[in-house]
Amino acid sequence: MGLRILITNNALSSRNGPTVYVRDLALGLLKRGHTPLAYSTILGNVAHELFAARVSVVDDLNQLEVVPDLIHGHEHMETMTALLHFPGVPAIHFCHSSTVWYDTPLVFPRVLRYVAVDHPCRDRLLVHGIPEERIRVLLNFVDLDRFKVRNTPLPARPQRALIFSNYANSQTHLPAVREACRRAHIQLDVVGSGENNESAHPEEIIGEYDLVFAKARCALEALAVGSAVILCDASGVGPMVTMAEFDRLRPLNFGIRTLREPLNPDILEREIERYDSADAAAVSELVRSTAGHESVIDELISLYQEVIDEFQNSARVVNDEEGRAAARYLRQLKIDFATHGAASLRMRERLERFPIFGRMGLKLVRRFTGDPGK
Repeated sequence: MGLRILITNNALSSRNGPTVYVRDLALGLLKRGHTPLAYSTILGNVAHELFAARVSVVDDLNQLEVVPDLIHGHEHMETMTALLHFPGVPAIHFCHSSTVWYDTPLVFPRVLRYVAVDHPCRDRLLVHGIPEERIRVLLNFVDLDRFKVRNTPLPARPQRALIFSNYANSQTHLPAVREACRRAHIQLDVVGSGENNESAHPEEIIGEYDLVFAKARCALEALAVGSAVILCDASGVGPMVTMAEFDRLRPLNFGIRTLREPLNPDILEREIERYDSADAAAVSELVRSTAGHESVIDELISLYQEVIDEFQNSARVVNDEEGRAAARYLRQLKIDFATHGAASLRMRERLERFPIFGRMGLKLVRRFTGDPGK
């Protein structure tokens, strides 16, 4: 019989790394005969995709008519909500970010394993006192069935480029990338909510571009398709992803630790000059042979069963131990809200005074604080 897995997430609305992870994982579990269930208080585009695939998605756990075998938790508030709603159900807790406050590791007696999607997230778990033996690193994956290899080989010189990011706009990294592409005589387009141009099917368009500016999961998807990728986002510039640097960049998830240089057209122009169509093709082959979704989902299913078996064979904690853990969590949550919630409110008030920054700014507030806002 298949497993019933409840997957929690901060939101299932805009398409970003964690929400796409939930979608791809749920569809992979469904394909293998298991029953994925999804919970978030903020539903939207990704929730609709799951609905269409006949995955149960709820914004209130009272709507679920079954008890899950295991909770696969993303973000601590939703994970704790599920743990308290379903007493007697074990959990694993994922860390998708090494920085945002709502991805802080959740310490609770029924959370038996912690999974990091890269080495910075692993380090965050260790810093928060999670025992190393309870941590697994499962590097981010890409759905190779969805992101197929581009139809034509890359040209000798890049002709079309794409910024693939929800944070690209005139106030972040778009001007620097645009100027660098202008100098190199490369046509530039943008896909992402920051420019009000989010794509429900980026896999259908990435292959049209020779060069992609992206980070993290977006970079991995572009690499799988066969585009050359320069790591870049609102926080800075990283290198062109080459065979020589792949083994260093991959465990960092092509993410924030790789974006070490400032948003400067000269730096971006230098990285564009490193474009090598043969090397990019070799990187794409390597990604497709090592970063596919199927093997990671198989590993997760094995981990689910391991945790379920361990929980069933172990002495159950008494209720007052869980109660004390919940009390410690609520105390920390109050501190977090006092810090991050107040900062979010102040930022929102300032942004609303300046409409030119408002749309993208409020999206950043929502993303980095977990506040759904208006």
